[in-house]
Amino acid sequence: MSEREIGQNICIIYQDVKGTITKRTVRVVKVGSAKLYAYDYGKRAMRPFKLDRILAYQRVGRTA
Repeated sequence: MSEREIGQNICIIYQDVKGTITKRTVRVVKVGSAKLYAYDYGKRAMRPFKLDRILAYQRVGRTA
């Protein structure tokens, strides 16, 4: 994941600390060295995501 994703909507496959895998649609706000900071449309809130727990991602179209 790179800074070129900032401002983009992406779909991520994320594995939390408990091992639960979820699919989330987010808008990337910041990409740090270890975390992605993004608005999670499903949770309707800003969330940090550890980069090493993002299993896959893909750009998506606009979310209403």
